[in-house]
Amino acid sequence: MNHSLGMAIETLVAILLMLTIGYCMLLNKRLTRLKADEHSLKAVIGELITATEIAERAIGGLKLAVRDVNENLGNQLAAATQMSDQLYKQLGEADNVVRRLSKIAIAARPVTNPETAAAPASKPSSAKAVAAAAEAFSERRRSNGLAA
Repeated sequence: MNHSLGMAIETLVAILLMLTIGYCMLLNKRLTRLKADEHSLKAVIGELITATEIAERAIGGLKLAVRDVNENLGNQLAAATQMSDQLYKQLGEADNVVRRLSKIAIAARPVTNPETAAAPASKPSSAKAVAAAAEAFSERRRSNGLAA
């Protein structure tokens, strides 16, 4: 009986050792997979760091581009404002010239009837004269290449 009890204990120890060896093999596989995952994770982290550095450089470039565009746009806006002011002044001067031309055209019109000579300037004939003078003035400007 002594011998069979020893044999049973030895068998139980052998089974437990085999289970321990099997569990160690399973743990070894898991550790190997974990190491492989660690290497791939390090590679992914390296790629993320590289991508972040590239993005930071791109953002810096974009900031410089925005600054340049703001400066150029400000200059162009100032030039456009100045040109708009000049055009406004030139339109005022052109309006004065057209008024003077219309007065000249009205004054140069031959008087056929004394009643029409004393007629106020608001009649249709004076409006036609103003329109004709303005049209003649604009055609003269276009032929000289001064009108847009």
